[in-house]
This record gives sequence, structure tokens and C-alpha cells, in this order.
Amino acid sequence: MLRWNPHTNTLEQEEHHFELQDVYDPHLFRDTFPYDRVPPIPFDHRRVPMRPADHIWITDTTFRDGQQARPPYTVEQIVQLYELLHRLGGPNGLVRQSEFFLYSDKDKEAVRRCQELGHPHPEITGWIRATPEDFKLVKQMGLRETGILTSCSDYHIFLKLRKTRREAMRMYLDVVRAAIENDIIPRCHFEDLTRADFLGFVVPFAQELMKLAEQSGRPVKIRCCDTLGYGVTYSGTSVPRCVQGLIYGLIQYANVPCEWLEWHGHNDFYKVLTNAATAWLYGCSAANGTLLGIGERTGNPPIEALAIEYTALRGDPNGMDLSVITEIADYYRSEIGYDIPRAQPYVGADFNTTRAGIHADGLRKNPEIYTIFDTERILGIPFAITITDKTGIAGLAHWVDMELRDRDIHIDKAHPGLVAMNDAVQTLYADGRLTAMSHEELLELARQHLPEHFAAEA
Repeated sequence: MLRWNPHTNTLEQEEHHFELQDVYDPHLFRDTFPYDRVPPIPFDHRRVPMRPADHIWITDTTFRDGQQARPPYTVEQIVQLYELLHRLGGPNGLVRQSEFFLYSDKDKEAVRRCQELGHPHPEITGWIRATPEDFKLVKQMGLRETGILTSCSDYHIFLKLRKTRREAMRMYLDVVRAAIENDIIPRCHFEDLTRADFLGFVVPFAQELMKLAEQSGRPVKIRCCDTLGYGVTYSGTSVPRCVQGLIYGLIQYANVPCEWLEWHGHNDFYKVLTNAATAWLYGCSAANGTLLGIGERTGNPPIEALAIEYTALRGDPNGMDLSVITEIADYYRSEIGYDIPRAQPYVGADFNTTRAGIHADGLRKNPEIYTIFDTERILGIPFAITITDKTGIAGLAHWVDMELRDRDIHIDKAHPGLVAMNDAVQTLYADGRLTAMSHEELLELARQHLPEHFAAEA
């Protein structure tokens, strides 16, 4: 068998071969995954080279995994969110694909409505179980690619599917062959990869998939699914939990091209974005996520975070319109009624708002001191101040500056009116107030103590 070299884009002679290790009882790796305590992170002190793929991109599963964590979206909401994903991805299609359920009449209508928009990106793909009946749905919807559930760990193979490894692999390969025969690109979802026997099942299975790809001359993709968020990126950790080790092994041992690899993670241990970015850095071309990170249980990599991370890693957004991130957040709040956590990065109402007086004083002098980047220029959101008893006169001065910036007026912190406003605020909190000052309350104080700049409404 020939070996694909992802760095030279050439085929070379195969160097590695691993036989399927069929076992009678499941290997649950209890030393790594003890169910009665927090799983320890294993180290074998092996390191693999960082070799990013030539091209990386984002894929979306908002309408599949994302709908497993919230009330279903309406068809109209799906269409509008899909349109926003298209605009975020820009003319170069950095948000390359979007994955849809295909089971209900509503699912099918949403696919048809999005197909009618005619956008080349995100390409609409499906998701099915590894059964001939599910495969018919992909044919009916006229999709070019579909995800296929091909669970890899013995937790799933033995305890859920009630099969042996050989039986599971045979079932998976049959559906992959059917997809290839029907001119549909199979994307095999290696479910629970971070608890699987990497050399005993994962690599032999991946090698069989690459044989099918070589024989047919068609791509067979692999989605690396960190189903329970066990993936870690610390140097010297061991597979199957080591993200960089998994990607390196699939490329080097199974000869999977970078362009056929995709990372799909969950945030059970707060590592979801770092894991996805690490997969990019070690050769995986695609990072899969959802809008706002909404996904099963703890969620997936947020699409908006992947867009910012891509820009940071590449030094350029490559055509992505990052201001659409704010439009997406506004749509969730106003049209879907989703309560975004106020401090959530990039999309929360308070993500670039401070309550600290010392920060407010720094912002007045130069916004670069306490803001991550020019959020107004990049995301269309200026930095802001929330007034409490902790904000102090510097915070009030900044609030006044922002209100008067169209007139280019700057109020000195020693201004008697500003001092009086601060005294009034401090009195309210001394009397037991707990909530932040509203914009309307501050305007009333400003009209009272700075009437020369805030004339009362007629």
C-alpha cells in the first residue's frame, strides 16, 4: 500500500501496518479512566513534531450537535443562522461546511431552504448512523458528503453496540463502501476517540479506510471526536488522550491526509478551544464547532472563538467578516431569545465592560491598556463601563466621556459636577443598593449635576 505524505502531497511506500486487535472483553483502561474518581492525566513523555497543515478551516455542527443541547431551532432560525455563517466565513469559505440532521420533516425542510440559497459555503452535509436505512436519507436530500457514526472505543463497541471490534469494523466499512459506490464522500466520526484503543482499533480501522480511498480514488474523511472532552494538550501526555499524538498517529501510521482530518471536541474539562487549536497545529485541517459553543452537555468549540483563533494563528482573517460575530450574538438575543452569559468572550453583553475604577482610569488614558484589541473596529462593539460603588470617579468620568464623545468633550475628574455625581452614587450603595446603575439613572444624575452638557429633555 502507498503512503500519503501530507507535507509533500505525494504518495510514498507504506511504512507502518497495524492489525486489528480483536478482544473478547472490552478494554476500558481503568488506570486512565477510573469511574470513581477524576481521571488522571497519563504521561509517557513522548513528543511529536508540530506540523500545521498548509490549509486550515472551520466546520459547523450548530444544526446537529448544537440542537442536542437546546430547544430545536425553527426552520426560519436555521436559515438565518446559516446565512450568518456564510457571511462570517467570507468569500474564501473559511466556514467550509455545516452539518444537518436529516430525520424529521422539519430537518429536511431546513436543508432544502438552505440549499435554495445557493451558497457554496458552508457546504451542507448530513449525519447518519452506520445503517443502510439512514444512508437512504442522504441520497434523498442530494448531499455530496455525510458524517457516519463509527464509534471507536470499547465503551461504545461492547457496551452500547453489543458487538466485537471486528463486527463493528465490518459494519462501518460496509456503509463506507455504500457511500463511495453512490458517489457520496463518507466522513467517519471516530466517536469516543479519546477513550479508544489507538493502535489496537483506531489505526487499523483508519488504515482500512485509506485502502478504500486508494482503491476508489475518492476521499474518505475522519472526524476525531473527543466525545467526553478527555483530550489534553500537555507535552508528553499519552494517547488516546493526547490531542497532538492522535493527529500525528493518524497521519504517520494510517497515512490520512491533513485535508481529510477534522477535530470535534466537547468542553467537559474546559479544554475545548485549546484542543481544537492544537489539532490544527499538529496537522488537522478542519476544526468543528457550533455557534456560541452550544452543544451536547458542556458544548463544542464556539465558532466565533475558532474564527478569532484562526486569525491569531494565521495573522489574518483571510476574508472572514469578524463583525458578523456581533450580529450572530444579537440574533440569538433578539430573535431566538437565548440568554448569552454576559461575560462570554466576544459575544457576551459585558465581555469588554469593566466595573473596576482602576481599569476605567486606564481606559480613559489609553484603551489599549485594558482591552484585548480594538473591539469597536473588529467586532463593532466599543468598550464600556458599568457603574457600581467599585467604579469610582474615574469610571463615572469615562462614562461621561463616552456619552459626550460625539461632541469631543472631556470632563476632568476634579469637576465639581462629577464629584457630586460620584457622591450620589456612593450614597446609594451605602444605603444598601446591590445592582449596577442603569443608563437612565446615570443620565438623570448627569442632567442634575452637569446641566451645561446634559440639558434636560423638553
